[in-house]
Amino acid sequence: MDKIFKLEQHGTTIMKEVMAGLISFITIVYIVAVNSAIMADAGIPYEPAIIGTILTCVVSCFLVGFWSNAPLILAPGMGINVMFAYTLVQKSGLSWQEALAVVTVTGVIFVIIAFTPLALSISKAIPDSLKEGLTVGIGILLTLIGLQKTGVIVSNKDTLVSLGNLADPAVLATLIGIIITITLFIRNVPGNILISIIINTIIAFAFGLIDLNNLDWSVPSFGEYTHVFGALSFTAIGSLTFWFATFSLAMVVIFENIGLVYGQTRLAGRPEKYKRGLQATSVSVLSSGIFGSSPTVATVEATAGITAGGRTGLTSVVTGFLFLLSLLMIPLIKVIPDSAISPVLILIGALMLQSIKGINLDDLSESFPAYVIIVFIPLTYSIVDGLALGFIAYPIIKLLVGKGREVSMTLYIIAALFLANFIVNGINL
Repeated sequence: MDKIFKLEQHGTTIMKEVMAGLISFITIVYIVAVNSAIMADAGIPYEPAIIGTILTCVVSCFLVGFWSNAPLILAPGMGINVMFAYTLVQKSGLSWQEALAVVTVTGVIFVIIAFTPLALSISKAIPDSLKEGLTVGIGILLTLIGLQKTGVIVSNKDTLVSLGNLADPAVLATLIGIIITITLFIRNVPGNILISIIINTIIAFAFGLIDLNNLDWSVPSFGEYTHVFGALSFTAIGSLTFWFATFSLAMVVIFENIGLVYGQTRLAGRPEKYKRGLQATSVSVLSSGIFGSSPTVATVEATAGITAGGRTGLTSVVTGFLFLLSLLMIPLIKVIPDSAISPVLILIGALMLQSIKGINLDDLSESFPAYVIIVFIPLTYSIVDGLALGFIAYPIIKLLVGKGREVSMTLYIIAALFLANFIVNGINL
């Protein structure tokens, strides 16, 4: 172990790394249930979606652990999975197989960028206000989806949405679940999200929302999963829809991972591992499409393991091994109802809202384009449309107020491409 991960050089031990990996796993394992439910909304069969999510986490954690020797935890990203299901599939009209192809091509682009100096150049070219606005907009969309999944809010012909029937058991269970989830998180209870899912599942059972009569404890079958593994379809690769979906997804994936990997390698006291960490993450995104999942990110939850003393890739490998063991828990994962998942989506949406602090609200030429992104992502139910409108608005406003030189040529090109897409396909928000 010391030869592989250089434990002594990093001032750590096998026991510290194992404990850090266990803590990381406890804080992130909820992603299996949540991501699988969102992939199911995209049309991927539920059990294969669970297997695909787990295998993606296993391979990604092993990859980043051995390649970068950094305590990063890679798993499907919240917000990005919503973009996959609700924007690429439901809004853009791609099939889930075509959306997996988009993920794979995004991974190829990310690999090219991560293994060249392009990563830093692209990151510097995009204003922080647009990056932060994107995070906030996705957070609001996550909240909207979480509230709609169980009918807390419903579509209404007279208004955009309205409150659902508060006497409905699913709605009531969700509202109770939100209170429990937020309370556990604020009190910083270890494994708070996982614990909240367990408690909220028990509440759903008490409300008669779960039927355990059909619970099957048999080992999960990989037969149906063979129709998901490697099922990506490139039939739409000749369309503008495919390429703008890829372009938009690539920007979101790359921006988020650059920030996360940068921050976490520094938190671990090993900033020199940033480059290899980003490279491993890019390959992980490429593999996500093959395994049947939305793209991975260096999860925020990895900070729990780093704080607990994780300093090497052994932390990641331990977490990956625990994900592998979670395949045995698929029967229980399938029982988890929407009323236990929705509160998690709402909590994460609230956490993403904090990014608004990174927007310069004193300069309207910076804050208004971010505002456009924030407003149009949930209103159009499309991360791509909201992102595009914000990126178009930014250079236009800067030019109109005489600050055109503050805009990078890269951003002018991106805005022009988004505008061309609207012109060619027609503006149909």
